[in-house]
Amino acid sequence: MILIMCRQQPFLPLWKSFPFLVSGLTLTVLVACGGPLVGVTVVDERTALENQVLGTYQELNQQVMLVASVRYIDPKGKLKQTQELPPGKKDVVRALQRVSFNKDDLNRFKSLGMIGENNEGGITLLESEKVEPSDRAFVDNLIKEENEDRAAIMSRIIETNETLSSTDLPRVHKMFAALNRDKALKGELIQLDSGKWIQKEVPK
Repeated sequence: MILIMCRQQPFLPLWKSFPFLVSGLTLTVLVACGGPLVGVTVVDERTALENQVLGTYQELNQQVMLVASVRYIDPKGKLKQTQELPPGKKDVVRALQRVSFNKDDLNRFKSLGMIGENNEGGITLLESEKVEPSDRAFVDNLIKEENEDRAAIMSRIIETNETLSSTDLPRVHKMFAALNRDKALKGELIQLDSGKWIQKEVPK
C-alpha cells in the first residue's frame, strides 16, 4: 500500500514517479489536492496481511481473557460461565488456553533440540531418539495438541476476518511460521521456507 500526501502544485503521473511499482503491491492514493509528494509510506501485501492476522489474533486473546473474567463459583462450589459460548468461539478459547498451558513443556523440548518450528506454522518432532521411552507418549500428545490448537486458531482467524477467505489459509500458515521463526530462541530448530532445518541464530 502506498499512502501519498501532496501540496497545492502539479505533480507527475504516479507510474512515472514510481516506476518500481509491481503487482504484489496494493496502491492507495490519498489526494485532497494536486502537488508534489511530501510523504510516502510503503506497506507491502505481506505486511498488510500480517497486520490483519495479528490484529485478529490479539482480539481472540482478549476474548479469552474476557471469558475468564465472567466465570463464577456456584453454591455447590462448581466453576460456571455466565453464558454459553458459540461452538466456534468455544473451540478457539479452548485452543488458546491449552497453548498457554503447554507452553513450558513445549519450550523445554524445543531447547533440547527434539522439537522444531516447521514452515507451515506447526511443530515437528525431529530427534525422536533423544526422547526417553517414558516420555514418548507425552511428547507425541504434546505435538498433536499443539498442532491441533494452532490449526484451530488460524482457521478461526480466517472465519472471523471478513477480508480473508479459506483460500488465504496457506498464506496464514506461512505467515505464522515466519512469526514463529522470529520468536524462536537462539539454538532452537526452525525450518526455512526452502524446507531446510537450521538452528536459530540471533543477529549480532
